[in-house]
Amino acid sequence: MSIVMYTKPNCPYCQQARDHYNDNGIEFTEYDAMYDRERQREMLEFTGGDPTVPAIVEDGKYVQSGWGDPPRG
Repeated sequence: MSIVMYTKPNCPYCQQARDHYNDNGIEFTEYDAMYDRERQREMLEFTGGDPTVPAIVEDGKYVQSGWGDPPRG
Protein backbone atom coordinates (compact mmCIF):
# COMPACT_ATOMS: atom_id res chain seq x y z
CA MET A 1 0.00 0.00 0.00
CA SER A 2 1.26 3.45 -0.92
CA ILE A 3 0.04 6.43 1.12
CA VAL A 4 0.68 10.04 0.17
CA MET A 5 -0.27 12.83 2.53
CA TYR A 6 -0.40 16.47 1.45
CA THR A 7 0.11 18.80 4.41
CA LYS A 8 0.75 22.39 5.47
CA PRO A 9 3.22 23.52 8.16
CA ASN A 10 1.87 23.80 11.71
CA CYS A 11 -1.40 22.02 10.85
CA PRO A 12 -2.58 20.15 13.98
CA TYR A 13 -4.73 17.77 11.91
CA CYS A 14 -1.74 16.93 9.73
CA GLN A 15 0.21 16.13 12.90
CA GLN A 16 -2.60 13.87 14.12
CA ALA A 17 -2.51 11.99 10.81
CA ARG A 18 1.31 11.71 11.02
CA ASP A 19 1.05 10.39 14.57
CA HIS A 20 -1.59 7.84 13.54
CA TYR A 21 0.51 6.45 10.69
CA ASN A 22 3.73 6.48 12.70
CA ASP A 23 2.13 4.89 15.77
CA ASN A 24 0.73 2.10 13.59
CA GLY A 25 3.96 1.55 11.66
CA ILE A 26 2.38 2.63 8.38
CA GLU A 27 4.80 4.19 5.93
CA PHE A 28 3.71 7.29 4.06
CA THR A 29 5.14 9.98 1.85
CA GLU A 30 4.47 13.57 2.87
CA TYR A 31 4.36 16.58 0.57
CA ASP A 32 4.12 20.26 1.49
CA ALA A 33 0.99 21.63 -0.20
CA MET A 34 1.57 25.16 1.03
CA TYR A 35 5.01 26.10 -0.29
CA ASP A 36 5.50 23.50 -3.03
CA ARG A 37 3.22 24.82 -5.78
CA GLU A 38 3.64 21.73 -7.94
CA ARG A 39 2.51 19.47 -5.09
CA GLN A 40 -0.32 21.89 -4.29
CA ARG A 41 -1.63 21.61 -7.88
CA GLU A 42 -1.28 17.83 -7.67
CA MET A 43 -3.25 17.74 -4.41
CA LEU A 44 -6.02 19.94 -5.84
CA GLU A 45 -6.33 17.61 -8.83
CA PHE A 46 -6.88 14.67 -6.46
CA THR A 47 -9.33 16.57 -4.23
CA GLY A 48 -11.34 18.27 -6.95
CA GLY A 49 -10.16 21.68 -5.74
CA ASP A 50 -10.64 21.15 -2.00
CA PRO A 51 -7.70 22.86 -0.22
CA THR A 52 -8.34 21.09 3.11
CA VAL A 53 -5.32 19.29 4.57
CA PRO A 54 -4.24 16.71 5.25
CA ALA A 55 -5.30 15.28 1.91
CA ILE A 56 -4.78 11.52 1.85
CA VAL A 57 -4.16 9.53 -1.32
CA GLU A 58 -3.88 5.75 -1.10
CA ASP A 59 -2.54 3.71 -4.01
CA GLY A 60 -3.12 6.66 -6.34
CA LYS A 61 -6.74 7.16 -5.28
CA TYR A 62 -8.05 10.09 -3.26
CA VAL A 63 -9.33 8.92 0.14
CA GLN A 64 -10.14 12.04 2.19
CA SER A 65 -9.30 15.58 3.21
CA GLY A 66 -9.02 16.49 6.86
CA TRP A 67 -8.48 14.26 9.87
CA GLY A 68 -10.52 13.19 12.88
CA ASP A 69 -14.14 12.28 13.43
CA PRO A 70 -15.62 14.16 11.69
CA PRO A 71 -12.61 15.00 9.49
CA ARG A 72 -11.30 18.52 10.08
CA GLY A 73 -8.44 20.42 8.61
